[in-house]
Amino acid sequence: MKLTAKQEEAQRLLGSAYQYIMLFGGSRSGKTFLFVRAVAVRAIKAPGSRHAILRFRFNAAKQSIVMDTFPKVMKLCFPNVPYKWNDQMGYFEIGDGSQIWIGGLDDKERTEKVLGTEFATVYLNECSQIPWTSVGLVITRLAQVCYTKIQGQEPKELARKMYFDCNPPSKGHWTYKLFVQHQDPDTKLTLPEPWQHAWLQMNPGDNQENLPADYIKTLEGLSARLQKRFLKGEFGDATPNALFADEIIDKWRHLHGELPDLQRVVVAVDPSGSGDTDNVDNDAIGIVIAGLGTDGNAYVLEDCTVKAGPQTWGNIATTAFDRHAADVIVGEINYGGAMVQQVIQASRPRTNFKQVTASRGKVVRAEPFSALYEQGKVRHVGYFRELEDELTAFSTMGYTGQSSPNRADALIWALTEIFPGIVNPRKKVTEKVHEPLAGQAAWMG
Repeated sequence: MKLTAKQEEAQRLLGSAYQYIMLFGGSRSGKTFLFVRAVAVRAIKAPGSRHAILRFRFNAAKQSIVMDTFPKVMKLCFPNVPYKWNDQMGYFEIGDGSQIWIGGLDDKERTEKVLGTEFATVYLNECSQIPWTSVGLVITRLAQVCYTKIQGQEPKELARKMYFDCNPPSKGHWTYKLFVQHQDPDTKLTLPEPWQHAWLQMNPGDNQENLPADYIKTLEGLSARLQKRFLKGEFGDATPNALFADEIIDKWRHLHGELPDLQRVVVAVDPSGSGDTDNVDNDAIGIVIAGLGTDGNAYVLEDCTVKAGPQTWGNIATTAFDRHAADVIVGEINYGGAMVQQVIQASRPRTNFKQVTASRGKVVRAEPFSALYEQGKVRHVGYFRELEDELTAFSTMGYTGQSSPNRADALIWALTEIFPGIVNPRKKVTEKVHEPLAGQAAWMG
């Protein structure tokens, strides 16, 4: 295997004396491969040592590391080194009795199982999704004392190291504060030993020789916000008033494994107010499908938003209704009055339809769902780039996007139907005026 110039630079950094090392940058730049290789090298050098590769979610760690990257690293870099996966315990046994644990920090029991031991190396993969409180807990387990065993060399203690990687989130995230600003994310004070922290930026452009010819072009077709993160590998500007953050959406994104049974599925339509003709200048008709799982979480299933006239978008919405075995189509009626319902019924007679009315502004409607995203109560099934662009443009100061957020509006209508209690107005409490009892009127004056 031949490393690129940037990857060789990263490998030298991983072999340096720094204790805490982060590689950040765009996607497919080789960060995960290099870190897994470095962990394997350390495990082979120190027989009987223990190491951990952790992500926020165990299913993602198993799919990415166990099923893909680790076997690839061993095949390309260490073809003669034996290893086997212990599925019950959740670790690879490699070389002469060393263990590389693979874990997630999203489950208390699983976390306690992994962190019930000490490690010589801890690697936090996709750490933008991992809360700082979890990082603090993991650091306490970086405590194993073990020694190298290399032929022709005297044994020496293996230096304990902690590795981090991510597609950079915003500058408000702990990764930027810790590695770039050298600040404690809690206290904002300068780190007591800032020289122990090092970082290197790696982007897909540095790894072109190992990527498909059209991959960079695909990234160049993303929005400016996503290009900054996945192509240019830059930290985004911190927006304290943002309602929906990239790292929160990523943290709870559902990519692997089956969904829970859905007890209610909603197709939501946000009309643009355009006329009957198909016109490229019209705003898009927001059409988003979401469902409520038996686990109590909402899952965003599909974004069918389209620029089209009523006949076309009506067919798209009702086809989605059938495809997802939905329970209801909800449609906002401020634009077009009963037109939305008429379009739906014309496309699919007797479809269960519910009218909704926007009595409050877009941001006010979206704000209650910000907390649900942070808690993982709303999860995207896959990637919805344009929808997520609109969501991240919402702030408490208003909507900062360039065009109307029809996709996000449709999603908010779907979530409103799924979680009606979060937006229902409070009932007014009417004070009762008690009349004086008989015989009291005189002395009460």
